[in-house]
Amino acid sequence: MVFQPVLPLSGLGGWAFLQSTYDSQLETYSSSAQIKNDIDYFTEKLSKPIAVEDFVTDGRLRRIALTSFGLAEESWKTGYVRTVLDEVQDPESTFLARLNNEAYSDFANALRPNSEGMINLASAQVERMAGQYAAESFEAAVGEQDNAMRLSLNYQNEIAGLVNADATDQTNLYRMLGSVPVRTVMETALGLPSEFATLDIDRQAEILDEELQKKFGISSISDLTQPDVIDRVIQRYQVLDSLNQSVVATGSAATALTLLSNAVGFGAQASQNLFLSNF
Repeated sequence: MVFQPVLPLSGLGGWAFLQSTYDSQLETYSSSAQIKNDIDYFTEKLSKPIAVEDFVTDGRLRRIALTSFGLAEESWKTGYVRTVLDEVQDPESTFLARLNNEAYSDFANALRPNSEGMINLASAQVERMAGQYAAESFEAAVGEQDNAMRLSLNYQNEIAGLVNADATDQTNLYRMLGSVPVRTVMETALGLPSEFATLDIDRQAEILDEELQKKFGISSISDLTQPDVIDRVIQRYQVLDSLNQSVVATGSAATALTLLSNAVGFGAQASQNLFLSNF
């Protein structure tokens, strides 16, 4: 039986609890029988060289490896994974560049086959991927209970890798817009309307840049990797997501009446979120 994450609250209070207990919860989750068995299988299979064809046709091994790079939902694409691993061997191939998927690029480069078509990983690399598998699986389990918590964890883990201090702000903005979790958190935290996604990508980047400067006072997109800014973005996301969910649950008419009546509004959880957020 797999340990289920403990999330006693939603919103900002729940996020604070998850952050304070993350390490202990992840350790307990990683020690559960199913996860431990998967990691043992993965480690044993990759402790020695394995042919690309043997790797891609082993469904369990493929699933664990892809999950470790945040690609769990891609694990059924046997042919596609084979193509990715074939193309990464070709120095003249532009396939991964055209794919423009950071997770797939990381996966392909980590498992890059040698000239004989064999995947041969160092033990430290296998151990690192096993740890990533446990963390990604834990985040997925968190998401089954509260997707906003999973997205917050995704954002926390991904933003530093997406934003490169040596790249231009424009390049970093495009990379952020290409990441579903990061984009989702940003759109909610900045209060962007659903129509935002229909705009030309250049206009999306321009608006995102303007709103980030206004809401978080940053002078460069690389400032988003600072720990305090990461915390502020996630806190704002959690607060506004809770309010959005409360509006949906309450109904627009009842919400308007509540606001006009100067009532507490949106329930105790959302009130607590507003208090904790220092808005």
